[in-house]
Amino acid sequence: MPGGCVVIGPAVIGPAVIGPAVIGLAGGIASGKSRVARAFGALGCVVVDSDREARAALERPEVIEELVALWGEDVLDANGAIDRRRVATIVFEDPAKRERLEGLIHPMIKRTRAQVIREAEAKGAPGVIIDAPLLFEAGLDAECDATVFVESPRDVRVRRVVEHRGWDEAELDRRERAQMPIDEKRARCDHVVVNDGTADVDARVREVFRAILEGLEKRHGA
Repeated sequence: MPGGCVVIGPAVIGPAVIGPAVIGLAGGIASGKSRVARAFGALGCVVVDSDREARAALERPEVIEELVALWGEDVLDANGAIDRRRVATIVFEDPAKRERLEGLIHPMIKRTRAQVIREAEAKGAPGVIIDAPLLFEAGLDAECDATVFVESPRDVRVRRVVEHRGWDEAELDRRERAQMPIDEKRARCDHVVVNDGTADVDARVREVFRAILEGLEKRHGA
């Protein structure tokens, strides 16, 4: 309903646009993108968790069969399912193998994402949030109306990976070297949400969401 407003709960968020606003989240490892995604979800947005979709893709029989054919039965755990840690080690150490895996599962994830967007539009959701660890690296920003960088200080991120993932600081550095530099991600994003454990994430997300919707309203000339 062009020219109208998106009303979520008791609050008017901003002008409506034709179809849901597709918003991509980017940030460093352990920046708290999932927390920001939940804040958008509380505003009525539908969240696409790309990590979860990737895990689901790895459970598909045809994917299991293909990966065993490529890399042997060592990629299976004791129950015959894909050992995600083993696969992660393989593709992290070999970019060509990472590209092979991505070529296998990314089309599946893309189809699922497109279906989610169609369903969100059908039910009148104001936005779809793409929570993906490699938003720019995978080219997913091309599917987005806006991108949001989740800002979190390095010391906070180090503490999070130590407490929640069992990594040390060196492991965080090693994994981030395989990604686009954080400064470049920040520069390529349209908006920033601070998630340092002290900022009011929900309030900032509400402000950013309003700005995104207003910008899209102007862009569409509604």
